[in-house]
Amino acid sequence: MNSSSPLRIALINDYEIVLAGIREMLAPFSDEVEVVEVDATADVASEVDIALYDTYGQNETALTAICQPLNAERVNKVVLFTWNHNQTLVDAAIEAGVDGLLSKKMGAQELVASLKRIADGETVITAHTSTPQDVTALAPRGNQWPGREAGLTMRESEMISLITQGLSNAEIAEHTNLSPNSVKSYIRAAYRKIGVARRSQAVVWGIAHAMVPDRSRQIVATPRSSTPVE
Repeated sequence: MNSSSPLRIALINDYEIVLAGIREMLAPFSDEVEVVEVDATADVASEVDIALYDTYGQNETALTAICQPLNAERVNKVVLFTWNHNQTLVDAAIEAGVDGLLSKKMGAQELVASLKRIADGETVITAHTSTPQDVTALAPRGNQWPGREAGLTMRESEMISLITQGLSNAEIAEHTNLSPNSVKSYIRAAYRKIGVARRSQAVVWGIAHAMVPDRSRQIVATPRSSTPVE
């Protein structure tokens, strides 16, 4: 990488609204980072310094499947943008070839600084673990996600997204590396905000509010529309 040139970044996720939010976050730092691709598929067409993979609505335990299509000749570094940094996820990410795990609680300036460190050869892992307290915390200014207009935090939105995709609470806990109790807390908070009481109602709400992935990495599971939060 030419140190006088901005980092070339590809943003990866299945939800275009999520990608648009990250791009907006990075826009004030265009002299330091250049978003050259915003991809709702795993295929990066341009040569980039970093592929930044937002884990919203994705299977965070399937890191090898995430990283393999990104660890191509066109991609120099792969970075996960995630809520979770427990040791199991960190170990799996490093083994899968990830060059950094960056917290979604970061502001834009800290995110850019971390990306530059990774481009310079560091492995950067931010020290933040998602807890039920995040239910009341919004992500940094500029971020967007499905359901934000209804008052959902990004983590609450992700719970509704995964429910809409047909996952049970146990499967959501496995996919997101959260405890079952944390998953229940997020779901209950989300239900209150969107005015539903049952899983089937949450699925209908999610479909109507763009909670279904736009592209190809949708998690496939047997629908459980009648399963209660408990």
